[in-house]
Amino acid sequence: MKELAEAIRTFGRGIGSDIVKVDMFLNHRIDTALLFSMGRALADHFAQKRPTLVMTVEASGIALAVAAAHALGDLPVVFAKKSAAVNQSPEMAQAPVYSFTHKCENVIRVDKRYVPIGSRVLIVDDFLADGNAVRGMMDIVSQLGGRTVGVGIGIEKGFQRGGQALREQGVDLLSLAVVTGIDDGVIDLAED
Repeated sequence: MKELAEAIRTFGRGIGSDIVKVDMFLNHRIDTALLFSMGRALADHFAQKRPTLVMTVEASGIALAVAAAHALGDLPVVFAKKSAAVNQSPEMAQAPVYSFTHKCENVIRVDKRYVPIGSRVLIVDDFLADGNAVRGMMDIVSQLGGRTVGVGIGIEKGFQRGGQALREQGVDLLSLAVVTGIDDGVIDLAED
């Protein structure tokens, strides 16, 4: 996606060899015009799959999930929580997920009422690294009797194995930008 690639080149920073920092436009400060263009691109790709809801994991994937759900005709958005709370239902589907960013394991959870049996779920997230969050959400969808119809990602770290592994499993995966590496703080992108 041309606008996203331009934003990454202009505002993105690489830290070390594996951190892609895009906080100026995607996850701490959000460029809403870009966000809604990204949501439309995901909707255009996945509309023929007829999703009935969009799922993400808290917190930075929520904005992109909402943009995609809106572009798909105002579908509901469900986000997996990363921690237990006293006000949560005891009827939760759960999956362990290792966070690449936070270097810890979380147990993500979704209330069973939020994903009706037979739901056609589009998973959306801002980043894809090793694919742990996506696999955890796919596990939850399966536990709840739904079907994952596709995975839409804002930025894929193509130098990590997550995207390749999901594609090898037959997952319909669309990444709007793919980072191929980081060189002295400069983010290298795959060409469209």
